[in-house]
Amino acid sequence: MNAIEDPARDDLSSRVRRLFVDSPTSFAASLRSERWDEVRRRFPDLEQMSVVDLGGTVEWWERAPVRPRTVVVVNLFEPGESDSDDLVPVTGDACDAGKVLAQAGAPQAFDLVFSNSIIEHVGGHGPRVALAEQVRALAPYHWVQTPYRYFPVEPHYLFPGLQFLPLRARTAVAERWPLQHTRPANRTEASNELQWTELLSISEMRTYFPDSEIYKERLAGLVKSLVAVRSPVPG
Repeated sequence: MNAIEDPARDDLSSRVRRLFVDSPTSFAASLRSERWDEVRRRFPDLEQMSVVDLGGTVEWWERAPVRPRTVVVVNLFEPGESDSDDLVPVTGDACDAGKVLAQAGAPQAFDLVFSNSIIEHVGGHGPRVALAEQVRALAPYHWVQTPYRYFPVEPHYLFPGLQFLPLRARTAVAERWPLQHTRPANRTEASNELQWTELLSISEMRTYFPDSEIYKERLAGLVKSLVAVRSPVPG
């Protein structure tokens, strides 16, 4: 039997993923809770704010511990579905969100832009510049989070140092590594997924958001994620 299809190995992989990311008591869940504490501190009036989420989903906001007055979710592929007037999904490119919102008949001005782990997936420097411009244009405040390139474990695959390997080696890992969220069907799919993920440095985030604070989330003393923040409450 192929190792990838070994039920015992799959069960071990599931247990490891639950420990690190997939359960309410995982390390990732603890970090998300700390992140929400910081969001609430930075935006104490969040429940009264209008928010546009660039790259998020309806489901994510339905699970959130706090709900803003209104949320419009812009996602290129699957924003989700909602029957609520205060949680509105819009399908479209977050890097051109103003135009997408106008075409959908949605608002184009908000109190806060929220974006979680999207800027590293938009397809290179040009789209990242465009996304940052949209962030500044749509609201006076923002919270834009992304994993840090130099954290020792690549967060999407839970593989140490994956982001530093050549593409061929990364693809070989991605084809077989059991701890990633969804295994690729073949080598081409593995390579494509890898090339759509470009983790950012602190200097790059400062370049995209020169007038924002770059807040550093830490795990075991190491910087794990970066957040470009402009908020009514200073850091």
